[in-house]
Amino acid sequence: MDKYVVVDLETTGNITHSDQIIEVGIVVIEDNEITDEFSTLLQPGKSIPPFVSNLTGITDQDVAFAPKFAEIAPDIVDIFKESYLIAHNVPFDLGFLNSELESVELQRLTNPVIDTVELTRIMYPQAPGYKLSQLAEYLHIKHKDPHRALSDAYVTAKLFLKLLEKLKSLPAKTIAHLLRLEKGLKSDLYHLLHDQQERLEKSISNERRYASYRGVAYKSQVEEQSSNHVPGLKFGEFLDRIYEENGTMSRGIVNYEERTGQREMSEYIYDAFRMNNHALIEAETGTGKTVAYLLPAVYEAVNHNRRIVVSTYTTQLQSQILEEEIPLVEKLIPFSINVALIKGKNHYLDLEKFAKELDVSQSDNYDITLTKAMILVWLTETDTGDIDELLLPSSGYLFYQKVATDSESDQRSESRKENSFYYQARRRAEEADLVITNHALLCTDIFSGENILPEYDRIIVDEAHHLEDSASRFYGMKLDYVTFQHTLNHIGSTNSAKAFDVILEEENAPRNSWIENLSKTKYEVDELFRTLYQFVWKEHHNRFARSDTGRIQFPLVRENLQGEQWKVIIEMAKRVIFFLGELNHLLVMVKNKRTVADVEIRNSIDKVNDLKEKLNHLFVNDNKDTFVNWIEIEAFGAKNAVYLYSEPRDISNTMTELFFQKKNSVILTSATLTMKNSFSFIQKRLGVPNEVVKKRIQSPFSYQNQVRLMVPNDFPNIKSGNIDGFLYATCETILSLAEITSGRMMILFTSYDMLKRAHELIKEMREMDNYILIAQGITSGSRTRLKKNFQSFEKAILLGTSSFWEGVDIPGDDLSCLVIVRLPFQPPNHPIFEAKSTYLRAQNRNPFYELALPNAVLRFKQGFGRLIRSSTDRGIVFVCDARLINSSYGKYFTDSIPNVPISFNSTAALMDQARDWF
Repeated sequence: MDKYVVVDLETTGNITHSDQIIEVGIVVIEDNEITDEFSTLLQPGKSIPPFVSNLTGITDQDVAFAPKFAEIAPDIVDIFKESYLIAHNVPFDLGFLNSELESVELQRLTNPVIDTVELTRIMYPQAPGYKLSQLAEYLHIKHKDPHRALSDAYVTAKLFLKLLEKLKSLPAKTIAHLLRLEKGLKSDLYHLLHDQQERLEKSISNERRYASYRGVAYKSQVEEQSSNHVPGLKFGEFLDRIYEENGTMSRGIVNYEERTGQREMSEYIYDAFRMNNHALIEAETGTGKTVAYLLPAVYEAVNHNRRIVVSTYTTQLQSQILEEEIPLVEKLIPFSINVALIKGKNHYLDLEKFAKELDVSQSDNYDITLTKAMILVWLTETDTGDIDELLLPSSGYLFYQKVATDSESDQRSESRKENSFYYQARRRAEEADLVITNHALLCTDIFSGENILPEYDRIIVDEAHHLEDSASRFYGMKLDYVTFQHTLNHIGSTNSAKAFDVILEEENAPRNSWIENLSKTKYEVDELFRTLYQFVWKEHHNRFARSDTGRIQFPLVRENLQGEQWKVIIEMAKRVIFFLGELNHLLVMVKNKRTVADVEIRNSIDKVNDLKEKLNHLFVNDNKDTFVNWIEIEAFGAKNAVYLYSEPRDISNTMTELFFQKKNSVILTSATLTMKNSFSFIQKRLGVPNEVVKKRIQSPFSYQNQVRLMVPNDFPNIKSGNIDGFLYATCETILSLAEITSGRMMILFTSYDMLKRAHELIKEMREMDNYILIAQGITSGSRTRLKKNFQSFEKAILLGTSSFWEGVDIPGDDLSCLVIVRLPFQPPNHPIFEAKSTYLRAQNRNPFYELALPNAVLRFKQGFGRLIRSSTDRGIVFVCDARLINSSYGKYFTDSIPNVPISFNSTAALMDQARDWF
């Protein structure tokens, strides 16, 4: 069957039994060419909703004299004879077609189907998204008229042809595995895959570019190019070639704008390297910070044969540096460089584990089958084996955890590690001039003594304001019910359990002891977590802080732990520790009885010991003077939805001893390191030595002409308890500003609870019907997805909490107004803040000025920086909190941001000013 019929429908809604088709578009493919098309508007017999008309451009007038479905139904049936039905989301289009066919008493279509959403996920597993518009852009398919049926059908048809071509490029081993998985997919791919398998068997295919491990094909690794020496240039001459009027910067960058301060930052960093100095460098928005620090890094690395490490906060930022900034730097410099990126081992696929899982498919659900298929194709094109390259289905990430590299992978022989993506990444790092890592892995390297990173003595730490949090998390711990039970379930279903059965049989011992111990441990764990939940909820849920996601936070400090119920919890924790000890004893017995120690058994022993250590730390050891311990519960979650945390109260001395004293030059940089032009806060928190270079690089933007900062003087006072009045005034102002700016607004909240309440209020305002509301934690999707959705709508308002205060870049006209609802002080009863405040007070120090205020100012600077991202951006920052102006500490905020015009006036007057500004 070589006929493929591609269909796309536009409808009045998504519900087949109540909505109707308003347009049909069909494209016919035969012998890999488009041979025919069919399209028509249809009369739906009901009014077209406004949002559908806005999306498609189809109005009631357009369909008033169009045919009804019954009139064209025979033609539809005839087109689909002896063909595959192809659609981008088959259940939607086929569901509507069959519903309409049944309504006119015609037979349902029973054609074999191919869903291009599913097939694209398999064939292009690294695509940035799977909407038709995203794929058209990604694969360079022209999409003239989105959301019109014939145009969408043509794009789907061209997409399908590309998918066929991609399928033909796959190696035989991959096709064979896909054939075994095909039954678990929604599309009927058997004949496509089988035909390709036969073609490969008849042809002499060249599969040299693929290696194979246990029957799984993957892309052969190419040796990295080596760097070459700087051609006799001093650093100043090197920068001249780049920054001078006709230098590589102006020639290599489209629409290049000179950034005052960028070269200055490069020079300060190189001088710090040369003099073996540490440095604190704040580079304001627009400086071109990343390129500014990469230039001295690559020069120092290649010219002096010294490896330089660059660390940034997240793995996403790592990838951004490698994929966007490094190619730019390579255009600017007169020599080649060898750059490697390395992440934590759990980011890398373990080929051996994946090969084993491919043989286990009987119990796979759809998401796991799709994930396996995606990984099989991805392996033929990935150079890294880094799972962050993939956009997996929801439960696919749970499957990935089973096949990721972990400590079990570490214990394999050297020959088996040759096929390890993680060890290849480490080898590339050993050979690189420049190594890009993240703060979490950097802290593991600094504090664990495992030498994960290759040897280095010079490092640039970007987003350095996050380094303290990363270090604290490394020294801290987290334990939750799901992780605990998952570990126990894993132990009960692995080789440990099987081996124990064999040994018990050899010893003529009852097998019940193993099963009873495991089930008793699970029971005790469940009882402990349920009791913890009840303890926090019943006694304390109205007294303590809530996290950004709405969890109740309960600090484990002495004054909260005096009652009888806590003594019961301690005894329950000790019982769990006892049963874990018994479980560990049985596992050690298994290990000792085995001739060859099983890697999985050793791994199980390590995991049980880890659980014991965490429980001892949290419930038995007296560490409350040096650690901050707390509990979080889901207020409306399961009755065992408990999360236990612990972090060191102060990491500065450890950072000084293990990091700054051991490295020749540590460059700490960020857009937010100072408060009122002083680095003292971040310097103390990180333990940076007194002998340090300090420099602020000012933004090249003209904030005086690009920004207006507005603060109302007539909002209800939230401190006097009028929260409802304040929130209503905020929402009214958001509405007024939205009308002035046509949406294009981001609203930053300091608490998730206030965001939810504001979202409810705004939705109730009829005037807001014309705007798209996108709210963190309410609208589904990641931060990146919410940002893209915000940018794709003309009239959109984005509501966000903590993670939106930084790292969200929305340049140009997409963002014209930033509303900061409250100054971003941490709640005084937040566990970490409360513990650190207590410590400072005990030393007769002021926790407000030494902790609360600096943290709030740095966060405020981060939020303020969301608005202006280029020299042509223009907009308003509206701060609803009058403390910015009328409090004794307000100047700390305003003196820490660029100099901008500030208006402190009535809300009505500010709205007039906003209209004039736009």
